[in-house]
Amino acid sequence: MINTILTSLQLPKGWWRKLILLGLAAFFINVGVDHFVNPDFYLGIMPPAFPLHAEAVYISGFFEVLGGIGVLVPRLRKIAGWSLLALLVAVYPANIYMALNPEIFPDIPVTLLYIRLAFQFLFFYWAYIVTRPIYNQSA
Repeated sequence: MINTILTSLQLPKGWWRKLILLGLAAFFINVGVDHFVNPDFYLGIMPPAFPLHAEAVYISGFFEVLGGIGVLVPRLRKIAGWSLLALLVAVYPANIYMALNPEIFPDIPVTLLYIRLAFQFLFFYWAYIVTRPIYNQSA
């Protein structure tokens, strides 16, 4: 049964590529679920000028879970990767807001807030890489 599931996922060749794909899925599913479990954190990082804070938190969490599952489905992998990349761009202002207003987040070191901004670019690449042909052999 496990072999059937693994075969149907059409995982890329090589353990590193499998790790990238499965790690991306696990990361986004976990963070997306966290939007529902711990919404106060995400509400706290929303820039005040943005409307519909609670709705945005739940919608972004839903699409993170959906994208994480989507990258596991071979026919959806490419579009899910692009969608996660778009979602990361859409939520980037919250990370900028945190870095520019460290006094609002006293429990997080300022250095970590800026490191987080840089790490977003790795996440952008992480989502982008699964859109490439090496991850989409049947596409």
